[in-house]
Formats: sequence, structure tokens, C-alpha cells
Amino acid sequence: MGVWQFGVSRHTLILGAAVFAGLVSLGIGAHAALNKVTPEQSQSLSSETAAGSVAGKSGRFALLIGNAHYPDANSPLAHPVNDARALATALHNDGFDVDLMANATRGDIVRAVEQLKAKAGRDAVVMLYFGGYAVQSAGESFMIPVDATIWKEADVRRDGVSIEWVLSEMREAGAGAKLVVVDASRRNPYERRFRAYSRGLAPINAADNALVLSSAAPDKLVEDIKGEHSVLVTELLDNMNSSAATAERVFDRTRAGVSQATDGAQVPTVSSSLVEDVRLGSGPAHLSERVGE
Repeated sequence: MGVWQFGVSRHTLILGAAVFAGLVSLGIGAHAALNKVTPEQSQSLSSETAAGSVAGKSGRFALLIGNAHYPDANSPLAHPVNDARALATALHNDGFDVDLMANATRGDIVRAVEQLKAKAGRDAVVMLYFGGYAVQSAGESFMIPVDATIWKEADVRRDGVSIEWVLSEMREAGAGAKLVVVDASRRNPYERRFRAYSRGLAPINAADNALVLSSAAPDKLVEDIKGEHSVLVTELLDNMNSSAATAERVFDRTRAGVSQATDGAQVPTVSSSLVEDVRLGSGPAHLSERVGE
């Protein structure tokens, strides 16, 4: 009897220990699940979830992409994700419906452009921001997704996403003013793989009611600074919070501010074919979105 009782007690202890371990494991798993950020959550955050929403009602739409973690790079880029998030807040406060993406793959970017095209109806104001690595090929500048596999220049056209293609998609959707900010004139990790390679970005065509701000002149490279944000986005945010009022004025003042802040080492490029005044920022001197209205 005593032996049987001992056996039951021992079995009970073992079973109890197993159950306890299972509960602990479940608890740890649940905690991890609660704190895990899924790819979808980390790559896409609309203004609706970011800060209350004016989604679908504004006629002003922005797609912001901050890519920092590239497998071929020695270390993550410090600024693009922070820059995209800060711009998302500023643009949301300015009435934009914002789609924010961090460390986006090519599929992520293409789907986001398609969604933007579907939302941006006739005469809408649309804005594209890309921070990360970009490469020029055959006269076009390509945003590089984090899943790109690039060993030769042809791979850039296969795995990259052309900025001009995004503009053409917005034009096809009937969008009005198109604003583009590209902070990607960095020395990329693929450069040494190309036998003949032109550094920096190609000129971005700002045809058909578009305004483009690029972090450097064509074929020029810039070095990232220390700090939370790039010098381009720092100046852009400052000017959006001033009384600059129009997008063209904000971009022009950003170019001048970056040049001054870097003692002329970095001079952004602004290209414009805008045929309307587009307000941008929270300054008191906002103009109407269209001339004469």
C-alpha cells in the first residue's frame, strides 16, 4: 500500500511538473505573440491606425517607404524608418491619408502603389517618399526593396521599382499634383559588383504636374550624418512647420537649408512642372490647393 501511494505521489509530482512547465511555456509563448510585430504590422501603417483618420475623405494621399535593413549592407541604415515615421505624422496633421511602410519588399511596394492608384481619384494630390538605397539604370532611378537580389545592372530593373513608373501610375489614375521626395543618393552595397556603374541617381522626370525633391544632384552621393533624421528630412520637416505654405516653396527652402547646413557639400535637386499651388505643412499662410480657388 505504501509503495503504491509513493508511486501515485511520484506520478502526480511528475505530471504536475509537466503541466506547470506547459503552462509556463504557454505563458511565454503568449507573451511573445503579444509582443511580436508581424511583417504586415511593421511594413504598413495607415493614417487610420496612426493617429485618428481622415482616410478617403481628404483627396490628399501619401505613400511613405523607409527601408533600412538590407541583407547585402554591412549594417542597417540609421535614418529611413525614423524619417518615414516623422513625415507620416506631419503629413497626417496636414490632412493626408498616409500609408507608411518600413523595410518593404518589392511585392509590398507594388501592392502599395496599386492601392494608392485605386484611392487617388481625379485631381487628388499624391505624395511619394522613399528613403533607403536607390540605383540608376538606363536613365531611370529605381527604389531598392529589402528583398532585392542584385549582382548586375539588369537585376536592378528586375528587382527594383522605378520612381518614374510610380509617377506614371498616378498619372494614369488621373491624379492632379504629384509630389516626390527621394532620400536615397547613398553609396549602395551593390556598387562594386558592376563593372560600369554611374554613381548616384539619374535625373527624375517631373513631367505632367509633378514636383520632385531628391537628396542630391544627379550622379552625386551623400554621406549620412549622425542623429535621428537625415539632413534632408530634418530641413523638410522644419519648412513644413514654417509659413512656407506651398509645396514648391517648402522644397526650395529645404534645398537651400540642406546646402547651408552641410556647407555646400550636399545640394538637393528640385524639379517642377506643377501647374497648381499645393499647400504643404502646418504654417499659417496656407494657400488653396488650386490656383484661383
